[in-house]
Amino acid sequence: MKLGKINRRKFLLTALLAAPVALAGDSTFIEPTWLQTRHVRLDGGKTGVRFVQFSDVHHKGDRGYLQTVVDKINSLNPDFTCFTGDLIEEKSFLPETLDILSGIKSPLFGVPGNHDYWSGASFAPIMKCFSATGGAWLMDQQRVVAGGRINLAGSSAIYPFATPVPRHTGAKNILLIHYPAWANKLGSRKFDLILAGHSHGGQVQIPFYGAPFLPYNVDGYDKGLFQTPAGPLYVNVGIGYIDKYSFRFNCRPEITLFEV
Repeated sequence: MKLGKINRRKFLLTALLAAPVALAGDSTFIEPTWLQTRHVRLDGGKTGVRFVQFSDVHHKGDRGYLQTVVDKINSLNPDFTCFTGDLIEEKSFLPETLDILSGIKSPLFGVPGNHDYWSGASFAPIMKCFSATGGAWLMDQQRVVAGGRINLAGSSAIYPFATPVPRHTGAKNILLIHYPAWANKLGSRKFDLILAGHSHGGQVQIPFYGAPFLPYNVDGYDKGLFQTPAGPLYVNVGIGYIDKYSFRFNCRPEITLFEV
């Protein structure tokens, strides 16, 4: 009986010592590229449009991982694909990033994030790449897509939205922004759906607590679906990570498939 107690104590001690090592291994080597697909259906999917959102690529040369993302997007066969900012942190990675993203087989629409500006990269090749797919790099612009069923607008990430967005009767009005907090700065403008990124979900989600740290312009909209004064907001936790913080815990990278 005494030997059993000692064994249990050794087991508990070993487990306690091993847990931080296991968590560190998971957050550093497993979760950062453990891609998942989330499925969000709004209004019962009555419009019959399927589209994908991905965000915050922060490409740093892991070509195989980004190709996996593109392959997964294509396998979902969306009507179009949306990107909500931060392709890169360093402009030297832009050509490879666009080379891979050019393989997306649906019209690709996107908006810039803060790191796209900070990188100093020209937006001209990004515009060319997105246009070649049948989409567009939306700098305070909009497009009517999916056979007139979707009115898609995009913010340049300089202002919440620089110009009024005409609503299209009979179409779902969707806004792409980078900063989730800007959903609170749209005044009287209303949207059927707002898509954002930027938060990375905090990259760490502590069970029963949430994200201990979030970047600016998030305002608590860390991940998932929220109701805001301007309409439903979905915050995608992103594909990549910030260079100095190459880990994720309980916050896997994601692609989001929407049916509206």
